[in-house]
Amino acid sequence: MRERRRFPRPPLWLNLLLLAIAVATFAYAKVQRETVRRKTAVLFRPSPLNPDELNRVRAELADMDVSRQQLSQELDGRMKYVGSLEGEQFYIAIDTAKQTFAFRIGKNVVREMPVTIGAGKTVTAKDGRTWTFVPLKGGFNVVGKQFDYIWRVPEWLYAMNGEPIPADRPSIENGLGKYVILLPDNYVIHSPPPADSPLKGPKPGSFLVPEADLAAIWPRVTKETRVYIF
Repeated sequence: MRERRRFPRPPLWLNLLLLAIAVATFAYAKVQRETVRRKTAVLFRPSPLNPDELNRVRAELADMDVSRQQLSQELDGRMKYVGSLEGEQFYIAIDTAKQTFAFRIGKNVVREMPVTIGAGKTVTAKDGRTWTFVPLKGGFNVVGKQFDYIWRVPEWLYAMNGEPIPADRPSIENGLGKYVILLPDNYVIHSPPPADSPLKGPKPGSFLVPEADLAAIWPRVTKETRVYIF
């Protein structure tokens, strides 16, 4: 009868070291989570009108693995949004985690729709020029609206598609989509681009929503409309 081969046991010190690393990692994660909770606790005081919404926002922030700067951006958008829940003005709320676009007045949802979010990216042309689109977060006013407009195909779109940039770029009717809500820094909320547009899907860093939904809220959107992205 052959004796089963036995592998040497790892030394005790190695087992203890691995255990210590695991405990330290768990403890650090717990401390970070509690730090976020403690820093935001004073901001998220209980509200008889919106306790569930406040608790949801607070829990989401605590679960995020983000840098201090990113946390600040997330907190800014959420806090401004929570404050708007008790107002009497129409506003737009985009929840990037749930990928929903809501047109609201106070706590009431007037219309909710799915939103496709253009990924943040850096586009580099063959001549070395770059265009950077970063995820947009926070609270701000609508800059303007476009409807039945002419859109000149931007240089970054050719670079993104890996195509040479022509000297005479064409112009396309409603090239971004029939309805376009302008946001700061050239970001937009837009309906789907037409078939003859070289843009397929959302503009990078921007937000694509169904045309029928955008048409329904269109008359109510003005430069006074607040937008909260979180």
